Amino acid sequence: MTAAVCHDLDHPGFNNTYQVNARTELAVRYNDISPLENHHCAVAFQIFVQSDCNIFSNFDSEAFKQIRQGTITLILATDMARHGEILDSFKQKVDNFDYSDEEHVTCLKMVLIKCCDISNEVRPMEVAEPWVDCLLEEYFMQSDREKAEGLPVAPFMDREKVTKPTAQIGFIKFVLLPMFETVMKLFPQIEEAMVQPLRESRDRYEELKQIDDAMNEVQKKKSENLTMGGKKM
Repeated sequence: MTAAVCHDLDHPGFNNTYQVNARTELAVRYNDISPLENHHCAVAFQIFVQSDCNIFSNFDSEAFKQIRQGTITLILATDMARHGEILDSFKQKVDNFDYSDEEHVTCLKMVLIKCCDISNEVRPMEVAEPWVDCLLEEYFMQSDREKAEGLPVAPFMDREKVTKPTAQIGFIKFVLLPMFETVMKLFPQIEEAMVQPLRESRDRYEELKQIDDAMNEVQKKKSENLTMGGKKM
């Protein structure tokens, strides 16, 4: 619960790739290793040392040590650069999952906080879509700054190359569904509540992409006709 509440504390709105490429103070401080996630952890525990915010004051030192380590482990797991590594590790355990095995349970916690972190498309469309718009605007602001500073720009963040449907289709198909469907092996009950909404969201964005493609094709033909008409004149 603590990791979930604190996992994005003091987020500056520019991802780790930008931090590293721009050589920001955070990237330098954390040696380019998950600079944002390390920062979120540090800010959390800076808050907890304040007497009026110390929710762990009644725990003994050994219990606090375990809580602190577990919180750090889970917040660092939300770095998307580690997505493949964490999901692959969970896939190796899920078919013979052992709740008495601490490594198995820790891996499950890491996957679950990742599910929570990027679960927007699980929610109803009227809730999820405004957040997609906010996320894309954050991406576009970053790519604009990267262009201005002469830094590499990720194609999925470039306002000139990405649309809402193309961004969401890829994310749902290649990130969300594989992860949630793997978790579904352990918790079959999430299919109706989580996996099916993801599939419906994917289908809706694919329909929107088809509409966009058709409109773009019409616009392209109009432009070609205008060009040909101009040449004839």
